[in-house]
Amino acid sequence: MSLLLASFGFGLVTAAVLAIAAVGFTLQFAVTDVLNLAYGAVMILSAYVAYAINQAGISIWVGVVAAAVAGAIVSLGLNRGVYTPFKRRGTSPIALVIVALGMTLILEFGLQALVGADNVSYRLNQGPGIDLGGLRLSATQLVILALAVVIMVAVHLLLSRSRLGKAMRATAANPSLARNSGIRTDRVVTLTWAISGALCGIAGGVFAIDAGSFGATSTDLFLVLILAAVFVGGPGKAYGAMIGAVLIGLSTEMGAAYVTPAYKDVIAFVLLLGMLAVRPTGLLGERT
Repeated sequence: MSLLLASFGFGLVTAAVLAIAAVGFTLQFAVTDVLNLAYGAVMILSAYVAYAINQAGISIWVGVVAAAVAGAIVSLGLNRGVYTPFKRRGTSPIALVIVALGMTLILEFGLQALVGADNVSYRLNQGPGIDLGGLRLSATQLVILALAVVIMVAVHLLLSRSRLGKAMRATAANPSLARNSGIRTDRVVTLTWAISGALCGIAGGVFAIDAGSFGATSTDLFLVLILAAVFVGGPGKAYGAMIGAVLIGLSTEMGAAYVTPAYKDVIAFVLLLGMLAVRPTGLLGERT
C-alpha cells in the first residue's frame, strides 16, 4: 500500500507539471496550426533563466515568473523569426516539423555550449513533508499541485469567459471565417504564442524543480510525455490535454513503481498508440 500511495503521489506531481506543459502546447497547436517540437527546448531554456535568478540568491518562485517571461519572449521570437516566414512561403506542415526539430537542436546545443554539459540544481528547500492519509508530499510538491490547479482554472476562464478566449476558439476552428467576421487573427495568434510560451516557461521551471537536477537536453524525453498527453486527450483540446496529463502522469509513475523506471516513457507510448488505434482524434476529439 505504501508503494502504491508513493507512486500515486509522484504521479500527481508529474501530472501537474505535464498539464501545464501540455495545455500550453495544445493551445499553440490549435490556434497557430504549428506542431512546435521546439517546445521542450524552450522549456529547458526557461528553466535555466530561473536557475540564473536563483543563483543570484533570489527565491526560485521568482525565478519561475522570470521563466514564464523568457518562455513568452522566446516563443514570440520563434513565431516571428522562424515559423511565420516559412508559412508565408507556403511551407508544408511536415516541413515545418523538420524546421521545429532543427530549432530544437539549435536551442539545446547552443544552450549547452553556454552552460556546459553538467547537470545543475536549484537552491531550494523542499519544506516539511506533509502526510495526507498515508500520501506523503513535500511542501514544494504541494505548491506545484496548487499552481497547476490555478493555471487550469485560469485557462478555463480564459477560453470560456473572455473575448480573447472566444477569438482563440474561433481562430482555431476556422481562421478564414474568423478573419471575415472581424476578428484580428494575426493579433490572436501573437497573443496565443505569448500565453502558451509563458505556460511553457512555467512548465520548464516546475519541471526542473520536480526533477531535482537538469541539463540542456533534459526535456527531450519529457516532450514524449507532452505529446502523449496532448494526443490522448485530443490535439488542440485544452481540456483533453488536462485529462491526458493526468492519465499519462499517473500511469507512467505507477507503472514505473511496479514494473521498472526504465519503461516509464514506453508506457506513455503504449497508451498513445492504443488511443490512436481506438480513437485517433483522442478522448475529446470529434469522430470523423
